[in-house]
Amino acid sequence: MNISLNITKTITELLSGFMPESAANIGAMVTIALIYLAIFAVAGLYLVLLERKVAAWFQLRLGPNRVGPWGLLQTMADALKLVSKELTGTVKADKFLYNLAPYFVIVSSLMALSVFPFTQEFQAFDINIGLFFLIAISSIGVIGILLGGWASNNKFALIGAMRSGVQTISYELSVGLSLLTMVLLTGTLQLSEIIEVQKNGWLIVQGHIPAVIAFMIYMIAGTAETNRAPFDMVEAESELGAGFHTEYSGMKFAYFFLAEFINMFIIAAIATTVFFGGWLSPFGITESIPWLGVFWFIGKTFMLVFLMMWFRWTFPRLRVDQLLTLEWKYLLPLNLLNIVLMALIVWLGFTIQL
Repeated sequence: MNISLNITKTITELLSGFMPESAANIGAMVTIALIYLAIFAVAGLYLVLLERKVAAWFQLRLGPNRVGPWGLLQTMADALKLVSKELTGTVKADKFLYNLAPYFVIVSSLMALSVFPFTQEFQAFDINIGLFFLIAISSIGVIGILLGGWASNNKFALIGAMRSGVQTISYELSVGLSLLTMVLLTGTLQLSEIIEVQKNGWLIVQGHIPAVIAFMIYMIAGTAETNRAPFDMVEAESELGAGFHTEYSGMKFAYFFLAEFINMFIIAAIATTVFFGGWLSPFGITESIPWLGVFWFIGKTFMLVFLMMWFRWTFPRLRVDQLLTLEWKYLLPLNLLNIVLMALIVWLGFTIQL
């Protein structure tokens, strides 16, 4: 069942009025790509600004406050600086893989954004395996990190890349299993249907304690998968310089940097969709005023992004052994037990309908 109307269909029908169907389909794809590239760029830049403001707030500083009103144009100035910087690299680097690596992380993040239902109408692709697609596509980014670290021909970059591979593969299990716990409750992988189920109450409420546990595990594992502190062993400055992107400069460095923040947005957006009703408001007003849904979706997502930033400026960095112990000895067994508990709740019909 395809519940949400997506913008791809709307744009295709609009273009079909004055061009052949095949050309209209291609035109719609290009238009959608440009729209999402714009969202990607703006969201990435202002998430960086938010990070710096949050860091300043936690450390009793002012943060960026010179470029533009209240420092709002600071990240724009930083982007212009990075665009103008010389692209350097090591002489013995594998040039092809070195140049290819940043595009893996950018493209995987961009593809993940395309399936989110920002409102009932604003969704590029409403596929029936939406949640599975997100888990699969978000795993591709680590290939870019591994390639970048290995192709740089730098020992610090290689160590960072290897740590990233171990960390991502480990914590992907907890991310996937926590989402699978909620799939048991909804009975579908389609994101629009997951939101439809929540019209009677957000899943974090419907699912009782197992849903709360799944959310907590998901946020911990999601923070680790995006290489954010306190799980930032991949680019531990005190040990590895900049880690896997030590040898990158200019826009290639900016691609890795932006991808980290977009991945943080993606992790928070998945949590918003699966646990907190997506674009649905808790008061039912998005039913009568549909365009308000985008504000609810963005608002909930940024609250979770703020939570992830709170983690960074509160907890100290873990050691590598602590990082892996947390996943394999604690989160994974707890996740497996939680799935069984959720299955029992669904089987016995104990879900809460508001």
